[in-house]
Amino acid sequence: MEIAVIRVILLGLISGLTNGAGVLPDGPLNAAVGGTVTFTTTLTPTENPVFSVIWRFGDKNIITLTNTNRTAPEYEGRITLFIYTGSLELRNLALSDRGEYRVTIIPHGAAAVGGRTTLNVYEPIDSVRAEASSTDLVEFSSVRLSCSSSGSSLSFLWMNGSSEVTASDRVHLTDGGSTLTITNVLRYDQGPFRCNVSNPVSDGTSDTINLIISYGPENTNLKLSPSQEYFEKGSNISLSCSADSRPEAHFNWFLNGEELPDTGPELRLVNIQERQNGNYSCRAFNIKTLRSETSVQSRLSVLERISGASVMSSTDLAMEGNSFNLTCDAAGPVFNRKWMKDGSDLTPADNMIFYDENRVLSFQPLKKTDSGEYSCNVNNPVSNEEARYIMVVNYGPENVQITGPREIHLDQTFTLTCSAESEPPAHYTWILNGAEIHSSAVYTKENTEPSDSGNYTCQANNTVTVRSSSAVHGLTVTAGGGLSAVAIAAIIITCLIVTAASAAGGYYIYKKKVNNKPQLNNTGKNSSDLTP
Repeated sequence: MEIAVIRVILLGLISGLTNGAGVLPDGPLNAAVGGTVTFTTTLTPTENPVFSVIWRFGDKNIITLTNTNRTAPEYEGRITLFIYTGSLELRNLALSDRGEYRVTIIPHGAAAVGGRTTLNVYEPIDSVRAEASSTDLVEFSSVRLSCSSSGSSLSFLWMNGSSEVTASDRVHLTDGGSTLTITNVLRYDQGPFRCNVSNPVSDGTSDTINLIISYGPENTNLKLSPSQEYFEKGSNISLSCSADSRPEAHFNWFLNGEELPDTGPELRLVNIQERQNGNYSCRAFNIKTLRSETSVQSRLSVLERISGASVMSSTDLAMEGNSFNLTCDAAGPVFNRKWMKDGSDLTPADNMIFYDENRVLSFQPLKKTDSGEYSCNVNNPVSNEEARYIMVVNYGPENVQITGPREIHLDQTFTLTCSAESEPPAHYTWILNGAEIHSSAVYTKENTEPSDSGNYTCQANNTVTVRSSSAVHGLTVTAGGGLSAVAIAAIIITCLIVTAASAAGGYYIYKKKVNNKPQLNNTGKNSSDLTP
């Protein structure tokens, strides 16, 4: 009976198996050694078991279900058949279980169906390890990283941090990706690196590898604190040197190319003196890469403060029309000189010349308008001082003028005033008709007389410039009421004569009366009454 059933199944397979070719899903199926796989058919479970099932692996029967259940000895305890769908579970897989599996099923009350699929069995990933040829590297050298793992059908993937490592002109992947070689290693290639190994049924990741990449020195830089070129004598200065380097660089210091005994990233100069002027530089050295780099030189200049600023004149006497120099000097290094006049920047005129780097201000020649307060500011980058000089230009006298009346009446008072432009102030002398009459700027005359008429000359004298200048002023003395002096004199004489005549006539009348008066004798009687 069993043989007859098998024959029926074979006939079904021969005549109509293609109608049921999709009873198993597309493969292959992947499973791990020691694992379990289920070959699941596409049949829908019914209330009745399938009529017959035959599972084959290669040319061997695994299990046959007809009226009885027959299992190959090597599969005893390793398989389970699901009688309602014809699905098969295979356990405790070995590498020998790889291959093609076929099934033929006669469902209850239906035609036979069948299908085939492939099973791949892999050893699982285990013991993933990554190693480096060296982890202590110098930039631009090379390193090789290798990855190993147990398992089968291995795929390798290298990661640097969270990024996948891909091949490039510096990065090479060989031995199926298990070996990573980096040439011309850069400081950014430090990692962490890890290796990921996988196959279709498992994966594993190695521990991380970190590379220590020594590089530099580079970007060696020197800084001054405070940051300036010029320093006052006695100052304290700090110089610092830095460089990009791994490990940290060692530093040496140089002055004008000569190595100093000082080492380290900082050089402190305390109470600095002029002998320490010069160009400073630092050199960075990496004991691992055996490379060195020297900074750009920084100029350091030590200056004394300016002191004793003064403005001196070429002569004690500033005279209009003469040449005259003002010289600005000071102790200490002077970088600049700036001249001012009366508090404002000095704008040179056509008679002024600066020379000797503004040290000398020369007047060619002096003008009276050059008088004023001159100041000279001397400075260098660490100090400045100012000196002042008051210059008085001697000149004149000039522009002599006389103010006062041109006509005056007899017996009146008049005042003449003389003025002149002069430095120092002029001395004045008055001359009338060739005779000196007064010595001051103001001449006053009371009770004017006719003789006061004439030409008044004012002569101004400057005792410093030894110059003089004069002006003439005409004055006429007139009689009151418009009469001339001669008429006035005649009137006065006439009045005197009349007065004298009147006085003489009165005396004559008085005398006559006296003579005609009766004379008394010693008797008290009129003499006319006496008769001889």
